Amino acid sequence: MRIFIDADACPVKDEVVRVAARHRVAVLIVSNGGIRPRPDPLVETVIVGNAPDAADDWIVARIGPGDVAVTADILLADRCLKAGAEALGPTGEPFTEEGIGMAVGMRDLMAHLRETGAVGGHNAAFSRRDRSRFLEALEATLNRLKRHRHAAAQKDLP
Repeated sequence: MRIFIDADACPVKDEVVRVAARHRVAVLIVSNGGIRPRPDPLVETVIVGNAPDAADDWIVARIGPGDVAVTADILLADRCLKAGAEALGPTGEPFTEEGIGMAVGMRDLMAHLRETGAVGGHNAAFSRRDRSRFLEALEATLNRLKRHRHAAAQKDLP
């Protein structure tokens, strides 16, 4: 079990590291640059190239079942779900197989409306409540994955 953070503009990096430390889960902070390495041995800082989607491609090439992606990028979340991983937005909203198609469609619609000038590019401010919801969601996700891993290990015992 590992947590991959799509770190560029991620407002919950510190929270992820704190929760992961409690669970003894490795964290990979993936970015195009500008991220300081952390002294924690469970945290690896990965700097990828500046190519478009380089961080996304790096994460998708390594993520799999039992792992968690933390990202606001709906297309990256979709790719992580297809790889069998979990995906959480920084507000704690889980991306799911059932909802990702609608999320991608809304993303595309909003991009089109912004391009045509029909709507502005305003994003809501990240609030304390968002941070709290994220912490609760990450804790619940890690606990669920641990239970699932434990149950699978019990099935393999003679």
